[in-house]
Amino acid sequence: MYPVQRSSQRLGLRELTIDDVDGVFAIYGNQEATEHLSFEPRTLEQVGNIVARSIGAATEEPRGEYALAVVERDTNKLIGFGRIATDPHQQRAATMGFALRPDAWGVGYGLETVRLLLGLGFEDLGLHRIWGARSPLNEASAKTMTAAGMVEEGTIREHIQKAGKWRDSVVHSMLDHEWLATQVAGS
Repeated sequence: MYPVQRSSQRLGLRELTIDDVDGVFAIYGNQEATEHLSFEPRTLEQVGNIVARSIGAATEEPRGEYALAVVERDTNKLIGFGRIATDPHQQRAATMGFALRPDAWGVGYGLETVRLLLGLGFEDLGLHRIWGARSPLNEASAKTMTAAGMVEEGTIREHIQKAGKWRDSVVHSMLDHEWLATQVAGS
């Protein structure tokens, strides 16, 4: 599926462009924004490579990765990065992740982003299961995924090595029929 365009009341998901490097760097290069992610802050060059790779992957057939800009609808300003990657080892399943600029935290953008990604996965891609992992210390992400209807499944022990230390990851997931139930309940 290309190009991806989904929107909510305040946000939109769209394909990345090379002009988004600085916007993604404001997230991936930021110590606070990457505190609970699986990697240390990236350099501008590394972010440029990530964006370029994501742009190239967007038109591959079959498409296995959806790395997308999260933008404010009113301003078209990039405030986040969202990703769904299908898993070739699981039938109709994908992982998802998201990150927002710290100045966009605390106003519900995380929940809108997760719902946009879940909608893309279930409604547009026909997935059966979507899961995401978070740092055990990232309570904001736990609340966000729970509020979106995702279920906390458990812990992957010492899943991520960051700053020379192993860290667990907590897994949250949703199934297609659970997504459908949230959509019917919200109508």
